[in-house]
Amino acid sequence: MGTDVNKVNLAEKFALFSEHWTPKIIAELNDYQIKIVKVEGDFVWHDHSDTDEFFFVIEGTLFIEFENETMELNTGELHVVPKGVQHRPYALEECKVMLIEPRGVVNTGEAESNLTASNDVWI
Repeated sequence: MGTDVNKVNLAEKFALFSEHWTPKIIAELNDYQIKIVKVEGDFVWHDHSDTDEFFFVIEGTLFIEFENETMELNTGELHVVPKGVQHRPYALEECKVMLIEPRGVVNTGEAESNLTASNDVWI
């Protein structure tokens, strides 16, 4: 048949790294990459002018600050930030998150930051 039947175990993948705000690619779907990331503390204000941004909380609590409100996402919850919307994710304690975004998206969008991560790191 020739189909790739490898499965991805999220717990195993999360156990392979400890750094925060550095998304790791675990799979690709057409032109989209499925990434996992551990977050803690504050990220930078940013937006993505060309794409929406998908956040799915695997474990913990993620906050996403917008201009006029802050959203709280808990384990099992997700949100899609529309393209062009300024936002700032943060977590008071370590949080494990899945991201789905087009290949080549930079995590800090157009914002220059020391939190900008390499955008093609597989794990």
